[in-house]
Amino acid sequence: MTDRSNFFAPRMSRFKPSPSQIATQRVRELVGQGKDIVKLTAGEPDFATPLHVKWAVMQAMDRDEARYTPINGTLEMRKAAQLKFKRDNGLDYGLDEICVGSGAKQVLFNVLMATVGAGDEVIIPGPYWASYPDMVQLAGGTPVFVDCPQNRGFRMAAEDLEEAITPETKWVMLCQPSNPAGVVYTKEELQAVADVLLRHPHVHIITDDVYEHLIFDDREFHTIAAVEPKLFDRTVTINSVSKAFSMTGWRVGYAGGPKDIIANASKMQSQSTAGSSAMGQAAAIEALTGDQTFVRERTADLQRRRDILHAALNKADGLYCELPEGAMYCYCSCAGAIGKLTPDGKRIETDTDFTMYLLDHAGVAVVQGAAYGLSPYFRASFVASTEDLIRGGERIQKACAELRD
Repeated sequence: MTDRSNFFAPRMSRFKPSPSQIATQRVRELVGQGKDIVKLTAGEPDFATPLHVKWAVMQAMDRDEARYTPINGTLEMRKAAQLKFKRDNGLDYGLDEICVGSGAKQVLFNVLMATVGAGDEVIIPGPYWASYPDMVQLAGGTPVFVDCPQNRGFRMAAEDLEEAITPETKWVMLCQPSNPAGVVYTKEELQAVADVLLRHPHVHIITDDVYEHLIFDDREFHTIAAVEPKLFDRTVTINSVSKAFSMTGWRVGYAGGPKDIIANASKMQSQSTAGSSAMGQAAAIEALTGDQTFVRERTADLQRRRDILHAALNKADGLYCELPEGAMYCYCSCAGAIGKLTPDGKRIETDTDFTMYLLDHAGVAVVQGAAYGLSPYFRASFVASTEDLIRGGERIQKACAELRD
């Protein structure tokens, strides 16, 4: 067998596969063995793509529009994003200040690769989406983590941000509603963050707003460039049609930001995927400009499911879960289970141990908090049927009750 121990590029050693892949592989194995697994791991809505969006794509196909698209997105797609930013966020972007990619993740990757190099620091509040630090490291930068503990509602305190900023800080990354904790910042909380950033003009902001419309209990969404207009020319605002419109597989994300940053992000894309899918953009145009009422209806349904899972988790011995304010996940503390013994005598030392216990013993799949930078927690998605949410909650309660000191 050929020895390739020194074959791969040094950049591949800068990051590791996500810890969640361990649980994912185990789920596949158990399902393959015929085991009944309640999956509370979904990172995408389970609603169908809206009919009017599907119809718009059929019309685009009839017009034979399935061709290569401009690197930074079709004119119609950038106009749709421009309209959305103005209508929903009060942000005025020129068409040359908007770019389109194959999902928000690619747009974020392009921005980081175009701007981050060796010695650059990127501040990431934790818990965070697992891909953020890996993308920073792949770009050659250094992720700097700011812990946002449960007793602060998983929010980043202004004083902690201030302490984390150095002369090497290039970006601060924000995500809200957040994955995994479902945090929604108030206007006042964002202003406190903005006030810190105003004192550090070398620091730019990336805000990941993909869960923008999945907000519960009549809360309002605010994005930082709208809260503090003085930060407008230092902020890249990223969004997509994936979550709010249940269009994850269409792979369309977009961003608004300073013209030179947007141009260089598109330049990066020109040598990777090139233009985003023509049919995906046709779908996204209709999603952003067409009827929006279904978004509120679907969010109300997600809130109902949130309440089911949240209540079930808080009935389990040793678990505690804050009420998520948005997104699709409960981020639940399992501190009360750490150190206990399973029925077969294994001691639970970490949240990874606990999630594997739930999977192997109770047939419930969740994701360990270590994947999101804050332990001991686990992420449980409430994108599941009512039956599965109830079954999963009951299984978790039973599994916790069977732990012993």
